[in-house]
Amino acid sequence: MNELLPLYDAAEMRALDAAAIDLGIPAAVLMERAGLGAAHEIMSRFPDCRRFAIVAGTGNNGGDGFVVARHLLAAGLEPEMLLTGPATRLSAESRGNLEVAERLGVPVHRRPSQAQLRRTLRGAEVVIDALFGTGFRGAPRPAAATLIESINAAGRPVVALDIPSGVDASDGTVAGAAVVAELTVAFHGPKLGLIVAPGSGLAGAVVVADIGIPPQLESPTWSALATRSLIDLVPRKHHGTSKYAAGSVLVVGGSEGMSGAPLLAARAALRAGAGIAWVAVPASVAAQVGAAQPELMVRALPGGLELADRAGALAVGPGLGRSAEAQGMVRRLAQRHRGSLVIDADGLFALAGKLATTARRRTPAVLTPHEGEMARLLGREAEWVAANRLAAVREAAAASRAVVLLKGADTLVAAPGGDRVVVSVSDTPGLATAGSGDVLTGVVAAMLAKGLDPWTAACCGAVMHARAGRIAADAIGPDGITSADVIEALPGVLKP
Repeated sequence: MNELLPLYDAAEMRALDAAAIDLGIPAAVLMERAGLGAAHEIMSRFPDCRRFAIVAGTGNNGGDGFVVARHLLAAGLEPEMLLTGPATRLSAESRGNLEVAERLGVPVHRRPSQAQLRRTLRGAEVVIDALFGTGFRGAPRPAAATLIESINAAGRPVVALDIPSGVDASDGTVAGAAVVAELTVAFHGPKLGLIVAPGSGLAGAVVVADIGIPPQLESPTWSALATRSLIDLVPRKHHGTSKYAAGSVLVVGGSEGMSGAPLLAARAALRAGAGIAWVAVPASVAAQVGAAQPELMVRALPGGLELADRAGALAVGPGLGRSAEAQGMVRRLAQRHRGSLVIDADGLFALAGKLATTARRRTPAVLTPHEGEMARLLGREAEWVAANRLAAVREAAAASRAVVLLKGADTLVAAPGGDRVVVSVSDTPGLATAGSGDVLTGVVAAMLAKGLDPWTAACCGAVMHARAGRIAADAIGPDGITSADVIEALPGVLKP
C-alpha cells in the first residue's frame, strides 16, 4: 500500500547498502553523506552548542561519527572524539575518515581511560553516540555497557547515529544497557527498532538523513509505518447509500456489571461510519443497554446470534465475561462464523492456549489484544511481551492464522502468518483510558463491515483510533479524555 512508509531491519539495510556499492556508489560516499546529514541535523537541533563529544566504536557507525566530527569542526565548532576500540579493527573507509579528522586537528582519545571518558563527557554540551550501529544484537559486553552507562550518566543530550547503541535495530528489543537519546538520525530510512517499544522509548525524536541510495534499488520491506493516508482507503457514504450498504455490525458481549463495553464498541462502529449496529447481550442487561442508546438495536442472547449472518462484521468479546458458556460461544463463533470477525477482551480469554481455533477460517479473524491478553494467549509472562512486542505479535499471527493487532503506543498489526507487520504510532497518552480498547474494536468492526479486507481494516482502524485520540486531546487535554470523547472525535477523522 502506498499509504505505508517502509521500515528497515538490519538485513534489509545491509542489502541496500551492498546494492548501492555494487551499482558503483563507493562505501566512502555513503559514509560521507551519512555523516554530513547527521552533522546538519545536530547543528540544527543544537544551534547554541559548541562542544561535542563523539563516542565511536570500531564499526562503520564509528566511521559516520568521524565524518560528523570533521563537519562540526568545519563549522567552527569544537568536536572531541573518543575511539573506544583498536583502530586496527576499523574498515578502510572509517580509518580514512579518522585520519583526516586527526590531521585537521580534531582531538582524538584512543581507547580512553574512565577518567578521560568522564572528563570529555563532562566538558561536552552534546554527546554523539556512534558506538554500535544497526548490526548490533544482544546485550553489550561489560566494557561497552560501562561506556553506555557513562554516556547516560553524563547528563548531556545525546544524539544517536542510526540507532541508539544497545537497541536491536530489527525489532526494538533491549537486552542490556542502552543509550537514551534525545535525537536519532536514521540513515536512509527509519529502522524498525526505532519505532517499536522498548527501543522506541530510547530513540527520542527520529529524523531521516538521505545518504544517496537511489530509489530504484528499493524492494518491499516486510514491515512498514502506517500514515494518515490510510484513512483515504475507508469507503465513505454517498448519496443513495443505504444503512446496510454503509456497513452493518453486530457486537456480542455484555454481562452483569459490564454492559458499557458493548455499548462503547457499537457506538464507535456507528461513529466510524457503519450504517447500522446491533448489540447481542444477555437478557439480564438487554433493557439497560437498549435504554442507554436508542439508535442501537438490542437483542438478547442467545437468540441475538441469529443476526450474525446478516451482519457485515461481528465483534465478539467486549464485557462478555468469562463463564464457561460465554467461552464456548466464542470458540464456536471463531470456528463456524463465515463472515468478518473481530475478537477482543473477554473473547480473547476463550482463545488462551487455543490460538489454532481460528487457523482454519476462510476469512481471517482479527484479534486485538493488549500486552496482558497477548501474554495469556501465548502462555507467556506480560513482561516478556512488553520486551518482545514484535516477536509476540508475529508468533500469535503465525499460530492463529489471524490478523493480530497488539495494542499500545506503537500498535503492531501482523498479517496472518506474521510475515508482514504494520506499525501505527500514537502520540496521545490519553488513550490509556477505560474502554479505549472497546472503541478500537468497534472501529475495526466498522472497517470490516465496509468491505475492507481484515489486514487493511485493522490497519485503518488503528490509525483512525490514534487520530481520534489526538483530536480529542487537542480539544480537551490528554489527561481528561474518556472513551466517549474518542468516539465523538471519530467523524472528524473521516472529514475530507
